[in-house]
Amino acid sequence: MDAAAAALADPSLSAGDADPADVYSAALDRWLASGAADLDERLPLVLGELGLDLGGTPADRASMVSLSGGQAARAGLAALLLSRFDIVLLDEPTNDLDLDGLERLEAFVRGLRGGVVLVSHDREFLARSVTRVLELDLAQHSNRVFGGGYDAYLEERETVRRHAREKYEEFAGKKADLVARARTQREWSSQGVRNAMRKSPDNDKIRRKAATESSEKQAQKVRQMESRIAQLEEVEEPRKEWRLEFTIGAAPRSSTVVSTLSAAVLRQGAFTLGPVSLQVNAGERIGITGPNGAGKSTLLRALLGRQEPDEGTASIGANVEIGESDQARSLLVGARPLAAAFAELVPSMESGEVRTLLAKFGLKADHVGRPVDELSPGERTRAALALLQGRGVNVLVLDEPTNHLDLPAIEQLEQALESYRGTLLLVTHDRRMLDAVELDRHWRVEGGRVTEL
Repeated sequence: MDAAAAALADPSLSAGDADPADVYSAALDRWLASGAADLDERLPLVLGELGLDLGGTPADRASMVSLSGGQAARAGLAALLLSRFDIVLLDEPTNDLDLDGLERLEAFVRGLRGGVVLVSHDREFLARSVTRVLELDLAQHSNRVFGGGYDAYLEERETVRRHAREKYEEFAGKKADLVARARTQREWSSQGVRNAMRKSPDNDKIRRKAATESSEKQAQKVRQMESRIAQLEEVEEPRKEWRLEFTIGAAPRSSTVVSTLSAAVLRQGAFTLGPVSLQVNAGERIGITGPNGAGKSTLLRALLGRQEPDEGTASIGANVEIGESDQARSLLVGARPLAAAFAELVPSMESGEVRTLLAKFGLKADHVGRPVDELSPGERTRAALALLQGRGVNVLVLDEPTNHLDLPAIEQLEQALESYRGTLLLVTHDRRMLDAVELDRHWRVEGGRVTEL
């Protein structure tokens, strides 16, 4: 638009044969349609609603690297709310968003007048947002569009898969029956010829002719049976999808009291959490929710003995073996190959056992030799889950464990948590996971305070 304006003022600056006035008009239309004209007025309002502040120097305002995962997710959501496009493409937009952010995102998606194509493994978000589902089936190397919402897709997909299995089993049963009957006819034909050759004198032409005709009839029946087999419409067997199947390795029971905070106050820059007085007992299953930046990660560090309180006391029990999957998957980072980095964390396992375990989580030969930092977020998450199976734990800490996991893996994680009998601290904004996992207690962290619901 600026270049076209300059060309209008000085025709010698015009590039090509296009009329600068037409170029300027088209550029202006795009600029206005994208919402640029009133962006500066709308920007502070949206950021304020999302709890974001653009204070500081211009360099500070331009930087995203200093933001937490939740703050970065809210910044991305702000960009969406401020955007005005005909089609919006969203790839895992719910990762790291808190419940308030999720509700805002859902309202934005439902209110779009244009189209939206989204990739997501947040089941509740899908159920509330989509009207059609495109399923990419890697096992069958196919794709299929399902009408209706996400829950309707689940029902129809189950029906389609059941019918495909039934159709194949019907075909396989019919083919096996015909093959068995053809085999029997061949055996009868061969047996008839052998009996005729053994019992009939060489000069008994009549009996030999009758035996020959009988064997030919049997051979004809065999050919008819083989023809029926060939005429069967081939039905390909539905291929079974790879499924993440794992259990969480168990360690001997910890002391009765796993962790205690007594009037603990923890400061992180300008943020203060506390005073907090809490006790985690062995075997308790605790869900932790709250807005981004409310102090959930600070609370976990205090409970696990990784951050000393500035006031009050914190203590951790005896024989506590912690297994953790944090938001950043920080146990597995760096330029070392995955197999080497993983083996260092489970020194009791042989190299072959490490590779076998990682393969169970879909991380095979082309993954284990790659630097950890080159793996996708989903692959690093699966490696972190493999680590939970390879190490014995009695206190399990999961911080947004469903981020970057596909739907079958999320469901398998929920099943693994059903059989896990140790202490569980679960931080998640996945609403269906909160409903699916059995919890004894629910803590909400907000405004530097912890409330038991």
